[in-house]
Amino acid sequence: MFKNLAFILLAFITIGCTDDVKPKPKGELRLEYPQPKYLPFNNNCAYTFEYSDFAKIYDAKKACWYNLAYPKMKANVFITYFPVNNDFDLHVKEVEKMVYEHTIKASAIETKSFSYPENKVYGNLYELKGESASNIQIFVTDSTKHFVTANLYFNTRPKPDSLAPAVNYIKQDLMHMIETFRWKN
Repeated sequence: MFKNLAFILLAFITIGCTDDVKPKPKGELRLEYPQPKYLPFNNNCAYTFEYSDFAKIYDAKKACWYNLAYPKMKANVFITYFPVNNDFDLHVKEVEKMVYEHTIKASAIETKSFSYPENKVYGNLYELKGESASNIQIFVTDSTKHFVTANLYFNTRPKPDSLAPAVNYIKQDLMHMIETFRWKN
């Protein structure tokens, strides 16, 4: 009887002392990106700028529309151009509409205005925080003839913590693009 009691006690101790097995969360790869070297983007359109050699530029659906692709980051910046024909306010409202459609998922939207009067370059940069589908949206204009938008999207589920290094890298590239933006006419 003593042997049976000792065996049962030993079985309870063995079973009771095991740790619960919990799956570990899937790890995210931390990537370091190269120091960018900037290349001039020349085209047959009304504008030019410099972009990172880490990105590739492809033609998009319409003339003077482009995809600035970051293949290693699975990111695209969609660049669109519109001539201004007494509809400047309409273009600005359309950009703001696109930005504020993301308020459902965005935890915050930071707006930064920029103005380079010597180059007739004006606009806004919108940085969307949280689980927004688009992380950065920009418009650049001379306010009389030309209007360009740029929207950053990733080909992955929005994961703010994991995407933060890539968003910051591309944000610096887009800031450089704005600083080097020029109108041809």
